[in-house]
Amino acid sequence: MLAYPIEEMPMHDTEEALFRAVHGIAGRFAGQPVPVVMDALLRDLPKAPGLEVAEIRKIAEEISVGRDPSGL
Repeated sequence: MLAYPIEEMPMHDTEEALFRAVHGIAGRFAGQPVPVVMDALLRDLPKAPGLEVAEIRKIAEEISVGRDPSGL
């Protein structure tokens, strides 16, 4: 578990948490419709500065066609 709130996490740790969350969602929701993937991303991604809804939608589109944009 995280030792401090996400708002106080160093940037590297925040990025790693995001990549791991995207990887997990990609594994569970690959091939699902974009709205379903969007709901999962909005629900499960840790808060991160600069992460915009448009970027989350692009991630959802990648996952919906079976790609894992996390790179993991």
